[in-house]
Amino acid sequence: MCGILAIIGKGKDEQLVKELSKRMSHRGPDESDIHITENGHILSHERLSIIDLHSGKQPIKGTSTAYMVHNGEIYNHQDLREGILQSHTFKTKSDSEVIVHLYEEFQYDFLHLLDGDFAFVVVDGDDYIAGRDPLGVKPLYYGMDERGRMYFSSEMKPIADQCKTFSTFPPGHYYTPSTGFVKYYKPAYEDYKVATQELDLELLRNALTEATRKRLMSDVPIGVLLSGGLDSSLTSSIASRLLKEKGKELHSFSIGLDAQAPDALAAKKVADFLGTKHHEIHFTIEQGIAILEKLIWHLETYDVTSVRASTPMYFLSKAITDLGIKVVLSGEGADEVFGGYLYFRNAPSTEEFQKETIERVQKLFTADLLRADKSTMAHGLEARVPFLDKDFLEVAMTIKPEEKQPKTYDGKEKYILRKAFDTPDNPYLPDEVLWRQKEQFSDGVGYSWIDTLIAYCASQVTDQQLEGAAAEFPYNTPATKEAYYYRTLFHKYYPQLSAAQTVRKWIPKWQENQDPSGRANAAHVKADVAIASNQELV
Repeated sequence: MCGILAIIGKGKDEQLVKELSKRMSHRGPDESDIHITENGHILSHERLSIIDLHSGKQPIKGTSTAYMVHNGEIYNHQDLREGILQSHTFKTKSDSEVIVHLYEEFQYDFLHLLDGDFAFVVVDGDDYIAGRDPLGVKPLYYGMDERGRMYFSSEMKPIADQCKTFSTFPPGHYYTPSTGFVKYYKPAYEDYKVATQELDLELLRNALTEATRKRLMSDVPIGVLLSGGLDSSLTSSIASRLLKEKGKELHSFSIGLDAQAPDALAAKKVADFLGTKHHEIHFTIEQGIAILEKLIWHLETYDVTSVRASTPMYFLSKAITDLGIKVVLSGEGADEVFGGYLYFRNAPSTEEFQKETIERVQKLFTADLLRADKSTMAHGLEARVPFLDKDFLEVAMTIKPEEKQPKTYDGKEKYILRKAFDTPDNPYLPDEVLWRQKEQFSDGVGYSWIDTLIAYCASQVTDQQLEGAAAEFPYNTPATKEAYYYRTLFHKYYPQLSAAQTVRKWIPKWQENQDPSGRANAAHVKADVAIASNQELV
C-alpha cells in the first residue's frame, strides 16, 4: 500500500528526509506527505491509494497529539470503528486511521486486535510505538544513526547510508522506547505438540474462503497472480466465486518465457475453466538477465531463490500496473503451511515434519514474502496472501502432521488441501490442475530460465573470484558462481555488514542436493538427474 519512513529524534533536515523517502517512491506513486512533530520527530509517507482514495492521505493525526504512518491493510477496520472505537471521531474512511485511535484507547496493548498486514509507527510527543504484522507480510526495517536517532522504514534504501547499524524489524513484535521489542503474536501452533486436531476438510475449505473474502476489500480493481500451480489456482477459484456473487469479473495474470511454459499452459487451463479475464505475459531470458542489477536493488537480498523467482514476478507486476490494477491476490505460504515443497516427503519423522513447517512459516518474511512484496511494490502493486491469514493458520497449522505428510498419501504433497477443494458436484478446478505436482515458480516459467541464468552467472565470475569469496564476503560466503554474482550486485548498493546480515538463504532440507530448484529433488516428475545428484551449496 505504501512506503513509510519515521525518524525519532531532533535535527534531521526536512529536505533530506524527503529525498530519503523518495528512494522508495515506487511503493507509493499516488501521493506523498511529511509531518514534523512539535518535538522535531519526522513521519514521511509514500502512498498507494487503495482504501479511501480521496481523504486517506498520511501521516494521519489522532484525536489529540498522536500522528501515524502505516503500510498495509487492516481488514477488520470497519468492525473496530463500529465496535470498540465507536466513541472516537474519525477524520477519514481509511483503514489505517484505526491504528492511531487504538493507540489512544489502549496505549501499547492493541496489536492483537488488528486483523491485517501492516507495518506502522505512531508518534505521540516523545513517546512512540512501531509494529509489524504477525508473519511479516509487510516489510519493516529499523536502525540508529550516530546521534542516537531511531529510524523505521519500509525498505533499507532510505536508511542504509544514514544508520550506523540497522536490521529487519521482527514480525509479530512491537517496539517502544520503554519496553524495547515485545512479542505480541504468540500462536499456540508455534509449539509443534499442539498439532493434534483431526482433519476437517469443510472447516479447512471455509477458513481459506473467508481468508480470501477479507482480502477482496478494496476501492480499486483486484486481480490474481495465476501461475497454474495449486495455490494460486485455488486462490483464483475462490476469489472468482466471491466476486461473481457481486457481479464482478476477476482479472488473472500469468507469465512465462512463452505460451508453452509449464505454468502458462496450466494457468490458461484454469482461466478458461473459471472464466476469468486472463492476461498472459511473456519475457525473454535476455530481458531477465538485463534487469538483474535493478531487481536486486529493489529486492534488497542476494538469496538465490528470491532472485530467480522475482525476475518473472517483476515483469508480471509491471504489466499488471500498466493495466491500471493496484491489488492482486497471491498463493504464497501454502507450501510452508502444508509441507508442499518436494523435500518435505523426505522428513525423517512426523515431529521433524511439523517443526519444519513451523520454522518455514516463521521465516517466510526472509524469503517468499520479501519477494512477493518487493517485486510487486517495485511497480506500485500490492500483493495479498490469504494462506497467511491468522484465523486460517489457527486451523491449518494445528491439524495432525501425519495428515499433511506426503508419505501418508502415496507421496502426494498438499493432499488435504487438494482434497478440501475436490468437490465434483461444483468443482473449483480441473482435476489435472487440482492434482498437479508442485513446480517452483522460477522453474514453472520455463526450465531454460534457470539453466541459462546459472550459465550466465558462471560466465561473469572466474574460478579465482569464487576461490576468494570467503575473503571478500566473510559473512554468509557464497559457494556458487550464481550466488557470488548476486552478492556482488547486492554489495554494490548495500555494502554494509548490517545489510548482508538481513539476508537469510533459503536451503531445502533432507535432500542430496541443496539447490532450491524443484527439479533438484529426485522426486520431481521432470527431475534433472545431473542437478539432483550435485551436492554443491547455493
